[in-house]
Amino acid sequence: MRLTALDEISERLGLKRGQGLAEARAMFPKIDVVDEDEAADRALLEAIADWCDRYTPLVALDGRDGLFLDITGCAHLFGGEHVLLKEVLGRLLHMGFDVRGAISSSPGLSWAACRFGRGGVIAEGPVEEVLARLPVNALRIDHATIASLHKFGLKRIGDLLPLPRAPLARRFGKQLLLRLDQALGVNEEAISPRRPVAALSAERKLAEPIQAEDHILQLTGQIASSLKPGLEARGVGGRVFELVLFRVDGRVFRIAAGASRPLRDPCRISALFAERLTAIYDDIDAGYGFELLRLNVLQHDPFRTDQGDFTGEDDGKISLADFIDRVSARLGTDCLQVAELRQSHMPERAQIFVPAIAVQVAPEKTEEVFVFAPKADRPLRLFRHPELMEAFAAEVPDGPPQRFRWRRTVHQVIRAEGPERISPEWWADKESAEERDYFRLESEMGRRFWIFRKGRYNPKNEPPTWHVHGIFA
Repeated sequence: MRLTALDEISERLGLKRGQGLAEARAMFPKIDVVDEDEAADRALLEAIADWCDRYTPLVALDGRDGLFLDITGCAHLFGGEHVLLKEVLGRLLHMGFDVRGAISSSPGLSWAACRFGRGGVIAEGPVEEVLARLPVNALRIDHATIASLHKFGLKRIGDLLPLPRAPLARRFGKQLLLRLDQALGVNEEAISPRRPVAALSAERKLAEPIQAEDHILQLTGQIASSLKPGLEARGVGGRVFELVLFRVDGRVFRIAAGASRPLRDPCRISALFAERLTAIYDDIDAGYGFELLRLNVLQHDPFRTDQGDFTGEDDGKISLADFIDRVSARLGTDCLQVAELRQSHMPERAQIFVPAIAVQVAPEKTEEVFVFAPKADRPLRLFRHPELMEAFAAEVPDGPPQRFRWRRTVHQVIRAEGPERISPEWWADKESAEERDYFRLESEMGRRFWIFRKGRYNPKNEPPTWHVHGIFA
């Protein structure tokens, strides 16, 4: 067992990361040791990253104990870089975290200034002066390269700057020069955000925190109104929205809601979250209240403007789409499903059921798509997997059975239609290439079945098997 993290007192006592626990206890018997929990540490870092979304949507994780924030174009919203850095560090300090931050022109320089310097806001001019005082460990290179540099007396970045680059690359590899250029800002380094960046976003910062659901919905409608001009300028409507609630103590709640058709109307957008909050409000602990609300448009599609009559009211056409949106928001996206055709003549693959909210259709065809009208010769209920049955007195070679046992019940057949032969898809059914002969049967109890015989009667081969594939209404 080894030490993986130290507080300031332990560092002043001379303990080091990677040091054996037995050796540390021998040096200081009264030290307090806590078992490491990587999952809990990761969850805590993720929670801090969610909290940092209030400053910029471009937040990336840096290893196990750091964050990268791309604040390009965001600093002026908070009063400048110095004010922004002071606010972030101060609020995290009040939450109980001892952190260090730096703002510079490159992620590499900020990383080096945070972990091996004093941090702060670094101007673009004295970049080399700041780096020159830092050790070579600040370049984010591996331990083997650091050990090799120390053997040649190169312990600080300032020792590397005046040296010719070609010999450095030959002896220590190209990674050293890459990290050096990234720290100097010569080679740009992109930050990969941990969450997708919203296409459009609007937020409202509150002077007084709110807790009530009604207040949250009222502000959501106001924020949605501020999104409408941006959606109109792009000629689109939102399909997937996300409401982000920032609690006073730093916890963040994300609530997503989707729509079956592109939306711009603030009332309909607010209604989506009214259903979502009704469904999950018990899981949201408002605590001392929410101080910041943000509404993101995660997905949008082209928006068609239709006028239903001379009054401009089109409630009749959007009623079904509105119903799908509200029910899906309340009960989940899988509660309403529609059949979607596929390019296959095998019954179990000819269509699949997809969430109704995910189907993209033109407004004038909404009713047609969402009305399920199966063919007359196909059952209303089709089993996902055909169920094996036992047939009796079947006419050879292509006749239907007179009786059959299915689910421990014997059914007497009084009417039969068929057969309808369906050949397998040789490009898909590599294991089973046997044909199916389908029959429509009616029992003496009035029940109607859709069955098939797999295989043919042949003394040289195994006897065919019978299966129930569906039930008619």
